This record gives sequence, structure tokens and C-alpha cells, in this order.
Amino acid sequence: MRRFTESVRGGNSLTYSEMREATNAMFSEETAGVDIANFLNALSIKSETTEEIAALVEVLRENATQIPVTSPFVFDNCGTGGDGSQSFNISTTSSFVLAGAGLKIAKHGNRSISSRTGSADVLEELGIALDFLPREVDELLNQTNIAFLFAPHVHPKMKRIQSIRKSIGKPTIFNMIGPLTNPVELTSQLVGVYRPDKLMDIAAALHRLGRKSAIVLSGAGGMDEASLAGDNHLVLMKDGDCIPFTLNAQEVGLPYASLEAIRGGDAKENAAILTSVLRGEASPYLDTVLLNAGIGLFAAGTVSTIQEGVHKARKTISNGRAFSVMKSVIAYSQNRNYLEVNA
Repeated sequence: MRRFTESVRGGNSLTYSEMREATNAMFSEETAGVDIANFLNALSIKSETTEEIAALVEVLRENATQIPVTSPFVFDNCGTGGDGSQSFNISTTSSFVLAGAGLKIAKHGNRSISSRTGSADVLEELGIALDFLPREVDELLNQTNIAFLFAPHVHPKMKRIQSIRKSIGKPTIFNMIGPLTNPVELTSQLVGVYRPDKLMDIAAALHRLGRKSAIVLSGAGGMDEASLAGDNHLVLMKDGDCIPFTLNAQEVGLPYASLEAIRGGDAKENAAILTSVLRGEASPYLDTVLLNAGIGLFAAGTVSTIQEGVHKARKTISNGRAFSVMKSVIAYSQNRNYLEVNA
């Protein structure tokens, strides 16, 4: 590990095979935590390459719980975290809208690492389980169109790395690649990143990882979600071609709103915001979800334009389907807990 760290500190990027070796060393109990932290910091300072990202992700997925699913098309929408915006849980709220619109969503997420409330925190507050078994993930996809994968539950070998990440106290490559490590074989994906300079690298990594299509975006104000506060920078990856473009929410009929207008709070507050959005209550929170869900529908190829996706997202909320999906997942979790207690 120290050999790789010194090489990276010297400004050298690791090859795919070297990064695989370094990642396996990170999982070894024989590697000191301080050596792992130094390596992660060195990578961050140098700036991670497509090869380094793809190699790390593939090793993580090889070591993850295997989750075979019967659905032929599965989507995920997830931000990397690390943007420091303290926004509400945008991608989690949007995932219910995407599921209500007919997509099969395998939503990969975690507790808060660098933000106040992570996706797992708000889901737990809603009454949704975090420890679904692989067969339950498939059942949920078939019954409700959405299943949630709690990262520590499906990546058991990451427990030690998580504590090291927290000790570092700032974003590392793991913030960037979290959404890419979903153990389900995804067809398409929407990934939000807080670093616009990494859009092309992540889009290229998604192609290498087998995605047919994807959008990688960095929001106005440095958010890891699309924002109403200005120009959002996106890359559309379609069959290996990566096309950069910008998008302002006003171009798709949504109003401007500042980042302060979409701030969240603790898990209880964010659960209330999520529920208000799915009930269709007008607010910058709702408009932000419409924008992100619209982009997700476009990334999945179910609509021909983002504006069409925004309209479809709005209809999915207004007709109650998004809210119904949320209630169905909560009911599944509660029934599951009842069966466990009374088994």
C-alpha cells in the first residue's frame, strides 16, 4: 500500500491492475488504517482517473453480496454526497417518482457520511427496512418497482473502510464511486457528483462497467444533484459515446430557487419534506424533484426529452402513484417485521 501511495504522491496514476491490487490491500486486515487513509488522501490530491475508478468499483462489486434480479431493466439514481449543501434527500425522493413512473429502481444508499441526513437515515425514519435479503430485493422490484440497498448491508467488507473515511473527515474516491458500486446489474443510471471535473471520467467508467446509458451531472452551486439555482453540467453516456451539455431548470419550465430554499434538516424533517413532495405540495423541494426525476427518466430512455420527463414526473406525483409506491414499500417492511416477530 505504501508503494502505491508514494507512486501516487509522485503524480503517477495507477494502472487498472495496480488499482485492483491496491483495493485488495485496503480490504486486508494486515494493512494499517493510517496507510489506507494516506493512500486515499494521495489519490484525492492527484485526482482519480477512469482506470482507478473502474478498478476500485469492480473489486468492491466482486466482494459485495450478490443480488440476482429477474427484471430485465433496472435503474439507479444516486448522488455521490460530499457537496456540503445540506439539502434534503433529493435522489431518495426522486426514486419514488421514478418507480411510480414505471422504472424498476434498485436504490443504493448509505447513512450520512459528510451530510446531515443520508438516504438510509430518512428511509429508516419513514419505517422502511435497511436489511432486505436478496430475494426480498427481487420481490420488491416486482411488487413495488423499487428496492433499497443499504450499502453496509451489501458491502460487508467496507465496515473498516467506513470508519477510516470518517476519520479523514473529507470526501475521498469513495464519495465519488458509491453509486457505481451497486451490486445489482444495472442497465442505466443517473449519477450526481459534486465535482464537475470528474463528469467525463465517471461517464467513461459507467460504460466500462456495462451501463447501456447514463447521465452524470454536477448541479449549479457544486451540488451532487441537479439544481434550480443556475446552470447544471451534464454528460449523457449512450452506448459509449459521452456528450456534455448544460441545462438550466428554466429551460424545462421550472422556476429559479436558491440552494438555501432546498436545505434539509435531520431525518425527521427530511422525511416530512419527502412526504410533502410526494403529496404534490408546491415548493422548491417539489420543483427540484421534478427536475431530477425528469433527468432520470431521460437517462433511462423512457422519454425523448428532459422536459417531457419533467411533465411525466409531475403527472406521476399528481395522480398519486409516487406516494402509493412509498406506502407500498413501508407496508412491505412492516409486514416483513411482523412475520419475523411471529415466526
